[in-house]
Amino acid sequence: MYLGIEIGGTKLQLGLGPGDGTLLALQRDQVEPSHGADGIRRQITYAVPKLLAHAKIDRSLLQRVGIGFGGPVDDATQSVIKSHQIDGWDDFPLAKWIGDLLGLPAVLGNDADVAGLGEALFGAGKGLSPIFYITIGSGIGGGLIIDGKIHRGTGRGAAEIGHLRIGPHKIILEEFASGWSIEAEARRLGPTHGQEASPQLKEMIQNDWQKITARHLAVAAANDDPFAWSILLPAWQALAEAICQVIALVCPRRFVIGGGVSLMGEKALFEPLRRLVAERVFIPFANCYDIVPAALGEEVVVHGALALAHAAG
Repeated sequence: MYLGIEIGGTKLQLGLGPGDGTLLALQRDQVEPSHGADGIRRQITYAVPKLLAHAKIDRSLLQRVGIGFGGPVDDATQSVIKSHQIDGWDDFPLAKWIGDLLGLPAVLGNDADVAGLGEALFGAGKGLSPIFYITIGSGIGGGLIIDGKIHRGTGRGAAEIGHLRIGPHKIILEEFASGWSIEAEARRLGPTHGQEASPQLKEMIQNDWQKITARHLAVAAANDDPFAWSILLPAWQALAEAICQVIALVCPRRFVIGGGVSLMGEKALFEPLRRLVAERVFIPFANCYDIVPAALGEEVVVHGALALAHAAG
C-alpha cells in the first residue's frame, strides 16, 4: 500500500492505493497561498491520519510515499528547487521532511512528470511509448515518458514545453497558451473588440469583460463565436508550433493533453490543434504521432505519485 501526494499552488490531494491505477481513498483540500509552504506542511500533517482513518487502513500497511510537486525538483537531493506560486519552498528537502514525518521512505517528482507517468501507465497513453504529456492550466508543463519511465535529463527536469520560445519575438509558450494568458488577452481585447462577440457570450459574462474565463471562451468557440476564435486561434497556433518542435526532436508516439484548459474539448481545442500541427509538422514524422485528451481527470498526479512510489521499491 502506498500514499500518493499532490502539492500544487491551489490544491492538495492525498490518495491511497497499490500503484496499479486504482485508488482506495482520496482526500482533496484547497491550499491558501498566503499561508505559504508552512501552511501546506501543516495541512499534510493533519491530512494523513484523517485519510487513513476514513479509509480504515492501518498506518503499518503503508510501504512508501510518492509526491508530485508543482514546481522544479532536484532528483539527487530529492528537494524542491523552487515554487513559482507559493513562498517558502525554495531548496526545501521535501522527500526527507515527509519521510521523517511518516517514518517511511519517500520519493519526489515534478507534478507534470508524475502526471505523465500516470497517463502513460494507466490512462490515455497506456501501452504506447514514448508519451509526451502536456498540462495546460495556469501554466504549461510537460513530461516525457519512455518505456514507462520518466525522462529527467541530468536530474533537474526535462520536457519543459511551456518554456519553449515561440514566434518572431521569442515569447515563451506559457505567455501565449496558458489559461491565465488566454483569459488576460480576452479581458484586454474585450472592451475594444468585443463588438464581434455573440450575444450568447456577452450574456454569459454579463457584459463585463473582466469576468470572462477560458470556460466562457470554449463554450462560445464551440458555437463559432468570432471573438472567442480571435483569442483562441493564436494561442493554439503557438501551442502547435511548440508541439511540432517536440515532434522534430523526440517524435513521441502520442501527446496526451491534460489540465483545466484541456477541458475546452474537441471543437474548441483538439480539432483545431490537430489541424494546425498537421500543417506545420516535419513531414517524415507526419504519421508517427497523435494528440488526445488525458483520461485520469483531477486525480492524475495522485495516480502518478502512487506509481512513482511503487517503482521506487
